Amino acid sequence: MQKERIYNYLESYLQNIQAEGKLNFSLDILRKEFPGYSDNAIQVNLKRLSQKNKVRSVLKGFYVIIPPEYSNRKILPPELFIDSLFKFLERPYYLGLLSAAALHGAAHQQPQESYVFINKPPLRSTKVEGIKINYVVKSLLPQVGIEKRKTETGYINISSAELTAVDLVEYQHRVGGLNRVATVLFELTEAMSPEKLTEVLQNKFSLTSLQRLGYLLDCVLNKNELASVIKNHMADKKVFRIPLSSTANKDGASTNLIWKVIENTKIETDF
Repeated sequence: MQKERIYNYLESYLQNIQAEGKLNFSLDILRKEFPGYSDNAIQVNLKRLSQKNKVRSVLKGFYVIIPPEYSNRKILPPELFIDSLFKFLERPYYLGLLSAAALHGAAHQQPQESYVFINKPPLRSTKVEGIKINYVVKSLLPQVGIEKRKTETGYINISSAELTAVDLVEYQHRVGGLNRVATVLFELTEAMSPEKLTEVLQNKFSLTSLQRLGYLLDCVLNKNELASVIKNHMADKKVFRIPLSSTANKDGASTNLIWKVIENTKIETDF
């Protein structure tokens, strides 16, 4: 009888907070809401709710509510709980790489995984049935280029189109290499502006990433206005020759003199 009572209490509580537009909660909150019940009693009943695809744990102590419209997926899209998750963790973050590119309209290949930038300490990837969230660690998150994007449940932090472009090149190994990056950039550049790119370059980026991005914008995508912003930014920097591909053989390859990029691979895109 007591088991059914707490189950009904939990179910009623979740319905109430969902009616208020909230789709997540923490174990700490439940402890405060139900002080007369042990952790074990609460967790046993959370497991029952999970088996019925009504809630799901995405990180220890943090749960999401699964409305009927998402019951077949058995999980919420990450965009609907990422912000609350990081408020729970009390850590800064932003959605980036292919995840941000898709939100900016560059969804040529819809990402199967989500990418979230965080600072140290690192987090293990979140793997729950139906989703995978990859955490990319930066020692210092950028000060310029993080935007707020409205969702069904509030707002999330995402990288601007311009910051996304730099990150895609810098973390190309996380998203499938330069060919895929160039394909995504082809659509992403439609959402980019020279003015905002100038602002984003106030952040600290590796020169090698800017050389490769400039080369792709200039020599592959013919986005000369955007490429000029990077060229002007690098005008007073000491730039060395680098290979376009860090893994391909560069013997005998020609060098692009504008970007000092050794053209040791041919960029192949899907457009």
